[in-house]
Amino acid sequence: MSDNKVKVATCSLAGCFGCHMSFLDIDERIVDLINHVRFDRSPLTDIKEVGHCAIGLVEGGLCNEENVEVLKAFRENCDLLVSVGACAINGGVPAMRNNIPLEECLETAYVNGIGVVDPQIPQHEDIPPLLNKVLPIHEAVHVDYFLPGCPPPADAFWELLTAVLENREPNLDYSLRHFD
Repeated sequence: MSDNKVKVATCSLAGCFGCHMSFLDIDERIVDLINHVRFDRSPLTDIKEVGHCAIGLVEGGLCNEENVEVLKAFRENCDLLVSVGACAINGGVPAMRNNIPLEECLETAYVNGIGVVDPQIPQHEDIPPLLNKVLPIHEAVHVDYFLPGCPPPADAFWELLTAVLENREPNLDYSLRHFD
C-alpha cells in the first residue's frame, strides 16, 4: 500500500544546526505535518542518504569539498530545494573567515592559538579539504526558495511547508524573518 505523503528531506552543512532546532519549534504542529509528509534523510529519521523527495531543506553553507558533494547529491534528489537560514543563504558566521587567507586562518586556530598543545594543522584522509572561501549554497546549485533568518522562526517553516502542500506560493513577509 503506497501513501500519498509528500517526501521531505533535510540536511545540515557548515552551520550550527540551529535551523533544525527552530524547525522542531513548530511543536505540536509536527503531528499535523506528519499526516501530510514523510521524512526521508533527516536527523529526525537518522537516514543518511537522500532518496527522491519533493522538498529538500538545506541549512549551512559550503565550507569544504564534502559539503559540495552532499549538496549536489541532495539537489539531484529534491524537486524543490530550500536554502534555510543565514549560513545557507550568505555563508553566515562560518563565512567570517572569508576575509582571512585560509592558511593564516588554520595557523591561527591550530598552531598559534591560545591553549594549543600540539601545534599542527590537522591533515588526514577522513578530513575533507576546506574550500578557500565559505560559499552560500546557491553558488553551487539552483535554489527554489530562500528561508531567511538566523535561524528562521518555526512559523516560517510552517508557512513554507504548508504553502507547498497547498500548491500556493509561500508568504514569507518580514514578520516571518528572525535574526537573533
